[in-house]
Amino acid sequence: MVFLRRKTNYEKSNAITRIDFSITTRMELLAVKILKSKSTERRQKLSTWLMNRLCRASEIAPVKVKISSKKQYHKKTKGRTVFKQYGYYKPQNKYIYINNRTAVQGKPLAPKTFLDTLLHEWLHHYDHERLGLNSIHTAGFYARLKDLKQKIGYFSLDN
Repeated sequence: MVFLRRKTNYEKSNAITRIDFSITTRMELLAVKILKSKSTERRQKLSTWLMNRLCRASEIAPVKVKISSKKQYHKKTKGRTVFKQYGYYKPQNKYIYINNRTAVQGKPLAPKTFLDTLLHEWLHHYDHERLGLNSIHTAGFYARLKDLKQKIGYFSLDN
């Protein structure tokens, strides 16, 4: 008798290295506009538009986006910042949350850092909704993120 072992979540995640939908010119333009924005309000509006388009293109449920003007959550040890949380995704609520201010100085996040965080958190949503994964940081997750960034033109975008 042959027993077939089911792949673990980790193995499934590592086996998928690409997103399986097309990026539109409009999505690329929204990414450029996000890079040119700094205000919480503008980033909120543009991020919501981009997330809606990514969700539609990938045929998954929409995700709510909240861009906060609060400083990033962080921890200090002996006066030094040892941990910063840029954002998070809550699958049970289909919710992305990003702090638009740096942890220590309270300045707006650098444009590429903000866009990187937004795409990173959206990919958790994609993994959960489209791929049925408990989205964790595997080599496959980062390969999918790189694929998404390449397709949206992230690596050729200027700050």
